[in-house]
Amino acid sequence: MGTSETAAPRRRGRPPATDSAATRTAILDGARLLFGERGYGAATNKDLAAAAGVTTGALYHYVESKLDLYVGVHKDMQRRIYQRFQRAEASERTFLGKLSAVLDAAQQINIEDPSLAKFVGVVRADVRRYPEVAERLAAEDAAREGFFLDLVEVGVSTGEVRPVDVPAVREFVRVILVGLIEGTSDAPDRQRRAIDSIMGVLRGDLVRPVEG
Repeated sequence: MGTSETAAPRRRGRPPATDSAATRTAILDGARLLFGERGYGAATNKDLAAAAGVTTGALYHYVESKLDLYVGVHKDMQRRIYQRFQRAEASERTFLGKLSAVLDAAQQINIEDPSLAKFVGVVRADVRRYPEVAERLAAEDAAREGFFLDLVEVGVSTGEVRPVDVPAVREFVRVILVGLIEGTSDAPDRQRRAIDSIMGVLRGDLVRPVEG
């Protein structure tokens, strides 16, 4: 019997060194999509390997466990997002300018790769359900807090934020970003309106206090 011309492509086993970077990228990208759809608990090792187009053996050449892979995807996600955030905030000098630039970058990231925002939303649920996930991601959360703190400290130096208000403003920035990702990430037009509304409120264009 002849070989079918439409046979499914063979999945890769352990790759040569020249393919290692490409294979690792495929593993992280495939895992991010699968974790984003199913969450940590429901994603199986077999399906994670299939999502990357590799064998299960090849998968374990790169990671020791599903948890290690999840942490690797999270680190890759944080690197991608916060590199963009850092470039965005560096383009402005004031707190409001930097915050606006970061929010614009967040929307652009979501437009370019919606799987990043989807994975971020899943992580928030997974850390509540799985203590081992929460424990491994704690250090990453600390690094993220550093970014928020640095951003707010700019407001202190420019006089836009009072020192006593730093904790509240930092929490405000965090809530804004989480809300944009989880509440509007699947609708770019709504996300754009939300960003414009947030900045309008902060600049005093939309809401003004009533005197007396």
